[in-house]
Amino acid sequence: MASKDEREFDSGLTGGTDVPAAEEDFSLEEILAEYGAGREQRLLADVEQEVRREAEPDASVPEPAPQEPSPKAETRQKPAAPRAKRKEVPPPQKPSAGPAPDRPEDPMEELQRDLPPSPHPITLEDVVGSTVDAVMEEEAQEPLLRPRRGLFSRRRLVETEELYAPPEPEPEPEEIPEIDTIGPEPELAEAAADCRAETKRRKRPILAAALISLLPVIPMGIEAYGYEIRYWTGNAAAQSGVLLACLVIVAVLARQVFAKAFGALLRKRCTSELLAVISAAVMAADCAARLLLPERSDAACYAPVACFALVFAMWGGAREGRGLWDTFRMAATDDEPPYLVTETEKGACKQTGSVPGFYTTALREDTAAVWQNALMPVVLVASIVFAGLSSLGQGRGDDFLLNWSAILGAGTTFALPLCWGMPFSRLARHFHKAGCAVAGWCGAEKISRRRAMILTDGDLFPPGTIQLNGVKVFGEDLPRVSSYAASMARAADCGLQRLFDGLLRSEGGHYETVDDFSFYEEGGYSATIRGESVLLGTASFMRKMEVRLPAGINLRTGIFLAMDRQLAAVFAVKYQPSENVDFALRMMRRSRITPILASRDPNITPALLKRKFHKSVKVEFPSLTDRVAYSEAELDRGMPRALLFREGLLPYAEAVVGSRRLCKAVRRATALSVLGSVAGTLLSFYLVFQEAYNLLTPLALLLFLLLWTLPVLLLADWAGRY
Repeated sequence: MASKDEREFDSGLTGGTDVPAAEEDFSLEEILAEYGAGREQRLLADVEQEVRREAEPDASVPEPAPQEPSPKAETRQKPAAPRAKRKEVPPPQKPSAGPAPDRPEDPMEELQRDLPPSPHPITLEDVVGSTVDAVMEEEAQEPLLRPRRGLFSRRRLVETEELYAPPEPEPEPEEIPEIDTIGPEPELAEAAADCRAETKRRKRPILAAALISLLPVIPMGIEAYGYEIRYWTGNAAAQSGVLLACLVIVAVLARQVFAKAFGALLRKRCTSELLAVISAAVMAADCAARLLLPERSDAACYAPVACFALVFAMWGGAREGRGLWDTFRMAATDDEPPYLVTETEKGACKQTGSVPGFYTTALREDTAAVWQNALMPVVLVASIVFAGLSSLGQGRGDDFLLNWSAILGAGTTFALPLCWGMPFSRLARHFHKAGCAVAGWCGAEKISRRRAMILTDGDLFPPGTIQLNGVKVFGEDLPRVSSYAASMARAADCGLQRLFDGLLRSEGGHYETVDDFSFYEEGGYSATIRGESVLLGTASFMRKMEVRLPAGINLRTGIFLAMDRQLAAVFAVKYQPSENVDFALRMMRRSRITPILASRDPNITPALLKRKFHKSVKVEFPSLTDRVAYSEAELDRGMPRALLFREGLLPYAEAVVGSRRLCKAVRRATALSVLGSVAGTLLSFYLVFQEAYNLLTPLALLLFLLLWTLPVLLLADWAGRY
């Protein structure tokens, strides 16, 4: 008979059921079928608890009576899920009452006898139930990571939680400034040689073309005064033949205009040269129509207008080439020019010289070409429409070419090809004499857009204009104070640096290490040299820093040096004005360009400039932080909009002021030319619609176009006078 402890141990393993422990068999699938049904994750590891006895129970041992589970076991079983359905096991046969045969001792029974009795029996259902509860509680909690799908599972993954917050919408990008790209550029000397050769090719046939264009104008002028010319007056065939021959010869001489017009058309650009070419073709066809169409109106052909349009187009191209030649040959003077001029947020700024990018900037499209590309197609289409209305609309189809040539000739003003070439060549030659070069329209527009120039100490007082009149030392050695002053001026990078460098060399001093250097709005600097607090600045700065000054010292432009709040030296500095700087400041004032004073010298203030230069000089004096920032911009290397090959303020001012006048002249000339084109188109349409050909004669139309060209020539001359 088994003992009480053995029966309790057996009942603990069987969970208090009437099924023998040897017959209980639980698999993982059966447990999960009841406890883990509906879960998204399955346990892949096979966990199977087999509780068997390796040997058959002793026959002589009677079957233990079924024992009811204790209340504690029921309490522990209540939270658990219902158990899986057990396999039906046949009831065990009761052993006979005879003596049991001898059999080997079961090691499990031996282990049970040796173990102490358990005060709280643990059943298999308790173990499985607690395991399943723990798994269910873990699944009930929101996982920190996204649950992954098993290797062989067919269930799709479900997002349970976003581990990371969704990214915030990115702010709208700020407006990116225009970035200039530099492509492959030829040598500036080679570019200058090419422009020179191209200019000569364009200039050579201009005189011959102009003389040929004047040939038919002379008899027309004689007829205008009432005189008759034999074989010319009233002879339509002779007039048409001569005009057609002159037009063909001029077109041959102006073949470069045709090449330029069709080249621009391939780039989808419409220029004044294209209108001149179309006008020449239409007027040549009208000359032929006068010979072949008897019903055409007996009005003179407008071929002389087309001839002069081609001549002015040749002239404008030659002047533009001459401007590029002067610009590139000046830029080729030095591969590393002393300075360049570029644009900043405040205005033009002079920086360290650099050539790459100058050629690309110089060849960019000018504003006259931009306006022509926008308005010339309108003029061309309007001329066709107006010609149709004034001829076909009135039943005069044979006059279509006549009306079209008159309207298109009036719309193709002579001034359009000269709007950019004339003032640019005028200014380029002037810049060449002044020692600077501006990179075409783009460079001129960039540096003159803000109407301001950043000026530093060296611009207003170049080397040689700041002199040292004397030094007075208070309790210190002159080599030491010169070393301290030169070190402070070098750290400040101001105009006094050259002055104190000369003093340092003459006294045999040396530069000291400057620590904790600072600028002061009051007009001075402070730093630490060899552990001593050093101050350098004006008299007012020393007083504000509580440095006692002698009563007899009265220097308006003196520089004071103090060590540990004690006055060490006084330097009498004299600023001599330069005539070139005075002329440049006057020129800037006349052109309404504001100088921005970015000085680091504490003595260079608006008050000093008014004392040394013209009293009407007006400069912008920003705060100390801005002055230091603007002066540091001089050390950068921006895109070269202009190149300077001479020292001083005058070449710098020439480049900026001349660029501003160039832009103003080109804009005004373009506006006048477009206005003349529109006025000529409308006026000629009205006259041909009324059949007033006696008023709209070729000579009258030619004079009308020449009058509109005169302001452009005057503006080109005005651009170079400043």
